[in-house]
Amino acid sequence: MRLNRILLSASLIVVALVVQVSILARLQLPGAVPDLLLLTVLALAMVYGPTGGSLVGFGAGLLADLAPPADHAVGRYALVLCVMGYLAGLAKPEGGKLRSATGPLVVVVGAAISSTLLYAGVGALVGDTAARDVGLGGLLFTASLYDLLLAPFTVPWIMALARRGEHDPVADAAGGAGGDGAAGWLTSGGAKGLAIGRQRGLRARAMKSRVARAGRIKGVKRL
Repeated sequence: MRLNRILLSASLIVVALVVQVSILARLQLPGAVPDLLLLTVLALAMVYGPTGGSLVGFGAGLLADLAPPADHAVGRYALVLCVMGYLAGLAKPEGGKLRSATGPLVVVVGAAISSTLLYAGVGALVGDTAARDVGLGGLLFTASLYDLLLAPFTVPWIMALARRGEHDPVADAAGGAGGDGAAGWLTSGGAKGLAIGRQRGLRARAMKSRVARAGRIKGVKRL
């Protein structure tokens, strides 16, 4: 990943995690907690593609695993978000621009359900039965509802920031100027080379003709 991707992704992930832990988690909403971190990963993945999305998801999940008050095994949420980032990256729109809001909303609902199921499944493997005690059906419904309501206010803006970070106007201008300059230099250099070559050829022919004339004149005089 390029440096601007890393810096932008890290900044957005840190902001999303702080907002989720300090604000959204304290709203005491019934069921699940609105997952702003998941929405951030999904938005970035739909711009960066599956590889970038999986890397962003893994980093975001690992940060969430280490951030207090974490009450689960380290790496559990990193695995979940890594898989979600990869799958969301497969839904990257052509050209990186959204044609409608339907696609991202479907991705958000699918990711909310899949991440909850995957998180609960990994927890069951390590002996964590919290999801079963709370009620998996209620968690799936509320997670999908909260993320779907929050998505229109977050996903488009994060994708717009990510797309803007993909383009470096200074580098593009320098690259374009350099390319045009190189092309112009090659074109002008080639034209000059051809002109010089023609001039040298004409001069050489003129010198040969002069020598030949001088030889003929000298020969005539000798006669």
